[in-house]
Amino acid sequence: MREVMGIKESIKELLREADLYKKHGLLDEARGKYTEAEQKIRENDRIQNKEKVLKGIAKKIRLLDSDTQRVEKGPLSPELSEKAQDLIQNLFSFSKSDSKEEAVLEGAIALAKFGQFERALGEFNKLIDKESHRVVAAKNVLRCHIQLNSEDAAADQYEDWVSKGDFLPVQLEKVRLFLVEILKSKGIQRDLTSVSIKEEPVQEPEEEEDFIDISSIGIYFNFGPAKGKVVEFDVNFQSGNMLSLIISKNDAKTIEPMQEGDALKDLQFYSPIAMFNGSGIVSAKSQIKSGPKQGDFCLDIKITSK
Repeated sequence: MREVMGIKESIKELLREADLYKKHGLLDEARGKYTEAEQKIRENDRIQNKEKVLKGIAKKIRLLDSDTQRVEKGPLSPELSEKAQDLIQNLFSFSKSDSKEEAVLEGAIALAKFGQFERALGEFNKLIDKESHRVVAAKNVLRCHIQLNSEDAAADQYEDWVSKGDFLPVQLEKVRLFLVEILKSKGIQRDLTSVSIKEEPVQEPEEEEDFIDISSIGIYFNFGPAKGKVVEFDVNFQSGNMLSLIISKNDAKTIEPMQEGDALKDLQFYSPIAMFNGSGIVSAKSQIKSGPKQGDFCLDIKITSK
């Protein structure tokens, strides 16, 4: 009985999230939640009025598909409403931690993945004062500037951090090397102020960076138009072993066959210090409906081995 109640609550939560997404115009996300709820119901024979509930969800999906077609034919808003941004921030974060800072970080990454870079910048900057999350927040601030095609703003932001002196020297060096690598990959050579690190070890605050920085990833395709090839993509955002790639709509056909849950083997990971092979799974794939990356796709890959 307790197991059935748990499943019912899980289904109710999925339907609640789907209705919220639909209300705020996040139609693809709403459909995903409806489909997930539908699958849970089909897999459990102890759900009462099973067929009736499934018919109700099917109707919701049909109405949603109709709404999606109207949206695709009509003009898309350049920015999401503040309420919609709040919704993304709260529901698209994937952190299981009880840490408030971790929740802010994941919410900000979710906003950035949907192209809401200005709002994301504000959220990342809240973490600059938090020693445990300062470096990872700083790197994501720089990533936002890069996504806005503002390499100069990224470099200027780094120099501003140097002048303020809020970072430990060892933290600044991590951020500097990270930015140098990104700029180099774009063919940009720029001298960034290097802060000397004393020979004596500095007591550095414990940081929640539990994975090496990945700047790009090579995916071997055994399907689609790129079959038999390794295609390299920039990593736009990262949180631990979760990588987010923004795929241009011009390259959409390359990743079109990919589905959530697909296993990816023979991956090549490139970092500022090394290249290594590993595997992963497709955690999510969605099209960005607004903002400067409107029409592009966000592909999330979870590294499962290295």
